[in-house]
Amino acid sequence: MSTTQKKPTAAIVTLGCKVNQYESEAIAEGLEAAGFCLRPQTEPCDLYVVNTCTVTSESDRKSRQLIRRLLCKNPNACMVVTGCSAQVRAEGIAAIAGVDAVVGNRDKMTVVDVAKRLWENGAKSAAPELHVPSLEGSGFEPMTITRFDRTRAYVKIQDGCESHCTYCTIPAARGPQRSKPIDDVIAEVEALVAGGCREVVLTGIETGAWGRDLGRMRLEDLLCEVDKIPHLGRVRLGSLDPTVMTHAFVERVAGLRTLAPHFHLSMQSGCSATLARMKRKYNADGAMAAMERVRAAMPQVQFTTDMIVGFPGESEAEFAESLAFAKKAQFLHIHVFPYSRREGTPAAIMKDQIPESVKHERVAALSAVSRESCAAILDRAVAAAQAGAEPLTALMESRDGGYIYGHTPDFMEVKLACNNDCDLGGCEIAVRPVARDGETMLVEWVRE
Repeated sequence: MSTTQKKPTAAIVTLGCKVNQYESEAIAEGLEAAGFCLRPQTEPCDLYVVNTCTVTSESDRKSRQLIRRLLCKNPNACMVVTGCSAQVRAEGIAAIAGVDAVVGNRDKMTVVDVAKRLWENGAKSAAPELHVPSLEGSGFEPMTITRFDRTRAYVKIQDGCESHCTYCTIPAARGPQRSKPIDDVIAEVEALVAGGCREVVLTGIETGAWGRDLGRMRLEDLLCEVDKIPHLGRVRLGSLDPTVMTHAFVERVAGLRTLAPHFHLSMQSGCSATLARMKRKYNADGAMAAMERVRAAMPQVQFTTDMIVGFPGESEAEFAESLAFAKKAQFLHIHVFPYSRREGTPAAIMKDQIPESVKHERVAALSAVSRESCAAILDRAVAAAQAGAEPLTALMESRDGGYIYGHTPDFMEVKLACNNDCDLGGCEIAVRPVARDGETMLVEWVRE
């Protein structure tokens, strides 16, 4: 490393969830304030920050692979590794040749001070620095962002998880449940809206747990307060446990002006016996009842979900129950994961581990159900438009070829034919469904 440049360059590479994306943006803004010039990871940089994920064994492998690839291209660059894999596998990451520092998930903004000091020292570390204190007793780390892409911003409102599902290492990587104070959330969202943000996604490791450590506060209290912010367009939520959708929750949020009629549920399985082995907090009937409760109050709502196939002991009959649940639920999209064995978790030593070939077959079968459900939902929207239904609104986001893509409030993806001089990114427009193209809806612009 050299200190001859007036402004050192830095790139941040993020793996994993929306919480990691938010934290990377906060670190990026901190690095810029400390004098670094941010660059894409494809460019040679003086500093690389890799924000890792450990949700599956594949996530750990990708994290290590990325670190080595960046160091192979830029052996003299300063390398700081943070995130969930850094928290639970600090020694293994520190053993990678060329890593200068490992920073855990407690006091994650320490990355900025560590990076600045390493750069000012002017040479790569003889031995990696380890900044990975215990997460026990940690509070919510103060952290804010001011930037966003053309349409939306992620706002981290919660950290940690205390569910201890039998397949999951995240409680060890993220620590206890803790919430961002409500006044801080409101102030951050207000600032983003003032800067032109159209859509805010409130997210966390266990989003639905927000407020449990703040006395009598619950997620619906926060949503009601956020709804009062002038000029705020849409609010979406990160992944939710179905148990969040109580009668009280639905009654409070169904009529909110800003809450988008779309919820992403962390289902994991549609079979009660499998859910019990996973140590989830609900069964299949309870989850279906929660969805029906929301649909009764919010008729336009759509649900997406995550589901795991091939969990230890998942018989053909149990998998058939999950398939039947998914068909009945009519999810807009199912993100299907094959079960990933995680060392140190109860599920890793359960009997009746499922062969990889069977997992792959089940991924294909459940993914087919997902495509069929999405097709049915989009076809109904097209049919309604042909029958004279009112136009939909869509927030347009990104261009690809001759189309610009966006999402309706209920999260149906739309695409609009658009020539190169038509820039609708960040605009909310009225659209009419014309046809379905796979899992995307072709629309026309309704100009009034």
